[in-house]
Amino acid sequence: MPAQPTLSSPVLSATPTGFLRAATEGVAELSWTGSGWLAAGEPLGDRPDADEVARLRPLLGLTVVWPSTEVPTGAVTALAAAGVPLHAAASPGWVEPELARLLAAWKPEGAPEEAARERAGRSPGRDDGPRSVTALRREEHSVRLRRHGFARLDGAASHTGRAVPFTRASATPVVSVVMSSMRPHLLGSALAQIAGQRRVEVEVLLGLHGVPADHPEVRRAVGESGLPITVTEADAATPFGEVLNLAASKAAGEYVAKWDDDDWYGPEHLADLLLARSYAGADIVGTAAEFFYLEPLDVTVRRTDYTGEVWSDHVAGGTILLDRARFEEAGGFPALPRGVDAGFLKAAHARGARIYRTHGLGYVLRRSLSTEHTWRLPLAHFLRVASNQWYGFRPSLILEAS
Repeated sequence: MPAQPTLSSPVLSATPTGFLRAATEGVAELSWTGSGWLAAGEPLGDRPDADEVARLRPLLGLTVVWPSTEVPTGAVTALAAAGVPLHAAASPGWVEPELARLLAAWKPEGAPEEAARERAGRSPGRDDGPRSVTALRREEHSVRLRRHGFARLDGAASHTGRAVPFTRASATPVVSVVMSSMRPHLLGSALAQIAGQRRVEVEVLLGLHGVPADHPEVRRAVGESGLPITVTEADAATPFGEVLNLAASKAAGEYVAKWDDDDWYGPEHLADLLLARSYAGADIVGTAAEFFYLEPLDVTVRRTDYTGEVWSDHVAGGTILLDRARFEEAGGFPALPRGVDAGFLKAAHARGARIYRTHGLGYVLRRSLSTEHTWRLPLAHFLRVASNQWYGFRPSLILEAS
């Protein structure tokens, strides 16, 4: 395992790294003493460090007890950025409206022992059964808090205690989205999801694999997308990895992101990856492969054996993102018919690339018949490893599926 960066400037000390899906302790208070904040009975710095946040990870959440008069909120914003679940049924008028709304939108539910059983995949109780969403709703709340907190943090917050614009993310990044497709009927949906990405600019590098550019469904999808798209054609005999590289060779963005035409992505997918890259100081980022829609069975499953917010040598292949210069230095994807993602990550890890895996709530992998995928596992495999199972298409709310 290559050495990981220390959590020091420019990498923020209190980040979502180490977030725990399931709590093992109950709810504590975050309160103002008159001179500073107390979290679970212990003093909290103006800009909490990694150790301060680590001791709060087992908690189901923190209830914010606001004073009646205005006080510095930098520590609260920093805890939000670190993904610590915070709650306040009501907030004073001087609290930022968006923060007040977020704090009231989630309420801690479920005893710690029930959450622990959910994490272990057991389902003996009402609140932790195979369709329970208690821990999932907590994690969704954490993700929304992270986005809010990082959007407002700045180095000045550690001195003033105030929430101010987060200047490191002020310039809109340009992402070159690389996608290979041999299924024209899926392109409309895939391109619409790319077009809906927030807080980034995108260009699409589409590699048509055995499909002509003048195919009616291709022309319709490209024309209706409103996106800058560069199309590359390759015959069906060309290895999948080579198709990706042919498309990626036209990249002009600062970052390269892989996109699979048959999966679902939330509108903040790319922004969340870039955020994780920023706070982790990673070379390559991607999500955990958690949600799968088993199309022949009309069933959605969630597996939680792959945790998020950790350093790893593995991320979901359809979510790989890295800067373009490093991608070019690596020579692109291996020119193989399958196993391209795993091969790329393995080679990158062997060269010392630091790979970070963020949450997988904004991504759903579609599993059809195994012959339609470049990696082949029977549907029964996904049922065996599932921690949660639902009928129909049931993504996380972070995906924002209509």
